[in-house]
Amino acid sequence: MQDILEILRMSTIAGLATTLGSIIVLLLGKPEERVLATLLAGAGGVMLAVVAVDLLPMAWEIGPPVQVLLGIGLGLLFMKAADHQINRPGSSLPLSRRQRLKRIGLLVASGIALHDLPEGMAIAVGQEATPELGLLIALAIALHNLPEGMATTTPLRMANIRTWKILLLNLGIAFFTPLGAFLGIVGLQAIQNSLAFFLAFAAGAMAFLVYAELWPLARERHPHYALLGAVIGFIFFALLSLVHSA
Repeated sequence: MQDILEILRMSTIAGLATTLGSIIVLLLGKPEERVLATLLAGAGGVMLAVVAVDLLPMAWEIGPPVQVLLGIGLGLLFMKAADHQINRPGSSLPLSRRQRLKRIGLLVASGIALHDLPEGMAIAVGQEATPELGLLIALAIALHNLPEGMATTTPLRMANIRTWKILLLNLGIAFFTPLGAFLGIVGLQAIQNSLAFFLAFAAGAMAFLVYAELWPLARERHPHYALLGAVIGFIFFALLSLVHSA
């Protein structure tokens, strides 16, 4: 029972890093166009680093190729469907900038919530192996979640969404991590058979967000700062993941 409570405590703290990232952006106020471009593209770089260095290699290592490919495909299709649902073709008029920013924030939130589930499961599995490994995974996830909360909040802030709604959304996202940890605890004996699918599913969803949403909007704001943010975000978190796994 003590181990279960410790897993839930660590995963909750790691998840709340998303809310902390949101609060940082809210306190800084409305960013400039170049800052927005850097943050959006930087978040995209972080997501690509998580996909390329963390999620997909782990999925290939622990799961059969068919399961991984199925997860990637369904992740892409799920986010495509979410994109279509949020951007309903009910009007022939083009989306305003506010509508696009709001859609970006909601889609980023959806992608983050999706990959927070397998991250929570990873905390549970690591803690079951050794308490030190569980703590290291939780710390790494917290570092990932911080800019992700910023990535969710930045476009919503620019779209003039109410502050309490943004915070409530990020609080909701934060608890997907302990939810994933709880699912990991419940199905720990069989988790290896399904974790690869969830990791690949999250990778597909995040890849869709970067290439179809985050990168185009960042380039629209300021192409040079978008490139800078993407490179810095990718390199920094790729190195962080590699150092953590060394």
